[in-house]
Amino acid sequence: MRLRRKPWAKPELDACPFYTEHPSEHRGKWREWFGNDKPIYLELGCGKGGFISKQAATDFEHNYLAVDLIDAVLGLAKRNIEREYAAAGRETDNIRLMTQDIERLFLMLEDDVDEIHRIYINFCNPWPKLPQQKKRLTHPRQLTTYKRFLVDGAELWFKTDDDGLFDDTLGYLEECGFVIKYMTRDLHSSGFEGSVPTEHEKMFSEEGIPIKFLIAVFQKQ
Repeated sequence: MRLRRKPWAKPELDACPFYTEHPSEHRGKWREWFGNDKPIYLELGCGKGGFISKQAATDFEHNYLAVDLIDAVLGLAKRNIEREYAAAGRETDNIRLMTQDIERLFLMLEDDVDEIHRIYINFCNPWPKLPQQKKRLTHPRQLTTYKRFLVDGAELWFKTDDDGLFDDTLGYLEECGFVIKYMTRDLHSSGFEGSVPTEHEKMFSEEGIPIKFLIAVFQKQ
């Protein structure tokens, strides 16, 4: 479903202290903006921020980068982040929200400087047709880009409702040098703890669709 235009989103984002429309300006300097050297976690396609707002607001040990491309969803993410941090009684000091084309992450992250310790990919577009599959966020073309910024031992956390995408992603990860640390084809029956549910996750679960989930570890050669 196409999200309706939200005229308020752009002005609110422009006035938001933890948002940037030009993340390339912080390339190589993200730790300076955070003001510390805590490990950085990255969510690709943060959408309305339901996941990242809860994840980051309760985590005092890591910094978070949340990326999406559309003002309307980023505006909603900004509001959700503010709401969750207010409920937690803390400042938005460990999260940065930004507009960025995920296929061009190299414009905002500098090799071997902006080190990423974990990537979250939640319910990305499965692009089922063969000619489109290179657009998948877990496709080898994308994984090769991520590897430029990942530290040795970094983790990729991936959730989807789509069986085909999940099966293909297992092959993509092996091809690109990732090792599967944990995998389940039914997250909510697995007993796994520590996974914050997303908006899509709740929706698919209510429809009776099992949630596929994995953690893969990047190991430098």
